[in-house]
Amino acid sequence: MAQPDLKYQFNRLNIAEKLIAINVLVFVVNALIPFLLGLPANSIVQWFELPNDIVDIAFQPWSIVTYSFFHGGVGHLFWNMLMVYFVGRIFLNLFDPKRFLNVYILGVILGGLFFVLGYNIFPAFFDTNAYLIGASAGASAVLIFICTYIPNQEVRVVFFNVKLWIVGAVLVLSDLIQLPVSNSGGHLAHLGGAFLGYLYASQLTKGNDIGSGFSKFMDGMANLFTRTERKAPMKTVYKNKAKSKGANTTTSDYDKKSQQKKVDAILDKISKSGYESLSKAEKDFLFKAGKEN
Repeated sequence: MAQPDLKYQFNRLNIAEKLIAINVLVFVVNALIPFLLGLPANSIVQWFELPNDIVDIAFQPWSIVTYSFFHGGVGHLFWNMLMVYFVGRIFLNLFDPKRFLNVYILGVILGGLFFVLGYNIFPAFFDTNAYLIGASAGASAVLIFICTYIPNQEVRVVFFNVKLWIVGAVLVLSDLIQLPVSNSGGHLAHLGGAFLGYLYASQLTKGNDIGSGFSKFMDGMANLFTRTERKAPMKTVYKNKAKSKGANTTTSDYDKKSQQKKVDAILDKISKSGYESLSKAEKDFLFKAGKEN
């Protein structure tokens, strides 16, 4: 019964919480398996970390994404997952899980590209055997996306309320200052993720979803691993049934358009007055709409 229960609990998590669970599981497996089998500590991670050499990347192209699921220690994992959790709560009150995943993974990819390009253009700032691991680029992408989309929304930081644009500016400035000092590859990856988040949000406010093509690609990849359901036997469709079906479809389309119109109105209100200006009913409606999508 334990396995079905775990699957049920996992399915109940939102997309940000699922990413956290996967990262924690990978961290435990990466630490435990080499220890139990007496293997070197890097025996697993070396196949998934992002190398600095373009030739090496060609032999493990999956590492442009998989590097984000591995961490160098408990502290590294904790702070990254804490950021994913809190920005995920804000993001998923505004958008659906698919868009969250778009921003996160595209941030991971661009962060990895910033790391590789930085190493090959400015090798003096990097260690000879530098490689990249950690979810910071994806977390930074989601955070800066939110900071750009609703910049005047206030969040609680310790004892003070701070506007999101200030949080984002401090994060980016901190990475820029530390870039030539230490962990240059990590800070470059953060900046790559931040740039993706800013670009995505700024284009989305103009009506351009730059992640739509990537979303279609991900759907196509998911379909490759999903068993195709057997087609139902052909049935004769009578006119009255077709008419009824058409009426249901029209009603459904109308409901979806009506719901989307209300969501857009709430998002406009957030952009102008902040998330806290919403009534409880509006917050509940937005949360429910995000779950359904």
